[in-house]
Amino acid sequence: MTEEGALSHLDDEGRPRMVDVSGKAESAREATARGSVFMSAETLRLAIGGSKKGDVLTTAQIAGIMAAKRTHDLVPLCHPLPLSNVNVALQPDDARGTVEITATVRTTAQTGVEMEALTAVSVAALTVYDMLKAAQKDMRIGDIRLVRKTGGKSGDYEAPAPQA
Repeated sequence: MTEEGALSHLDDEGRPRMVDVSGKAESAREATARGSVFMSAETLRLAIGGSKKGDVLTTAQIAGIMAAKRTHDLVPLCHPLPLSNVNVALQPDDARGTVEITATVRTTAQTGVEMEALTAVSVAALTVYDMLKAAQKDMRIGDIRLVRKTGGKSGDYEAPAPQA
């Protein structure tokens, strides 16, 4: 285990390491992450109605689910986890000119699924961008953050509400 405030993925000499979770008990864990893809109203209409490449929102949803399942292949020090559920939702927001992405991931394991939820949102956002880039190259991906997690030794976490 690490000292309070120490980075768990670094050893005593500062080298990267995979955290040893072998002594931890399995427990139910859940994490939710969110993010946004900012775009023009015209591009948002394409996202909702489908682009020449196909159904943008459904394709991005599937990409997010697939990404959560492969997080350990993408982020070098993540453990492969038996995911029991991955839910990725994409919601257009006309007022903000965004596609809002929310991913919730569940497991019963020795470590949490925060990275899987964040990866799902990130890859879903990249997929939205990829499918719409012919219409608008200056779309912006942002606000990707962990909004909630439950379970594990560190306990529950809920992000403060964003400032308006």
